[in-house]
Amino acid sequence: QVQLVESGGGLVQAGGSLRLSCAASGRTFSSYAMGWFRQAPGKERELVATISSGGNTNYADSVKGRFTISRDNAKNTVYLQMNSLNPEDTAVYYCAAQVGNFGRWSPMGRVDYWGKGTLVTVSS
Repeated sequence: QVQLVESGGGLVQAGGSLRLSCAASGRTFSSYAMGWFRQAPGKERELVATISSGGNTNYADSVKGRFTISRDNAKNTVYLQMNSLNPEDTAVYYCAAQVGNFGRWSPMGRVDYWGKGTLVTVSS
């Protein structure tokens, strides 16, 4: 069983930055594809960014150029650096892991493990 624990959320003013972290348990973290989702009040959960086991990244258009996903396999941790935040980025952010698929994120694939989320609030 893999546990994912997010941290780093909080309140920030528009234009500010935050870095989210997701610490994973387990010895095979380096083989997982990892992703960050977010869910704003009254909206569906959406995929924000993904990173493969090999470090390939993908982003939602809404965050491209502002957010950066990265991973440190030695620390079993994935990060989401968020810059130029705006109120529309306010949401609960969830860390997610996919197992298999040669470490590549599958957009239509099942998420095998979820974190409990961390709240990001951006004030105008």
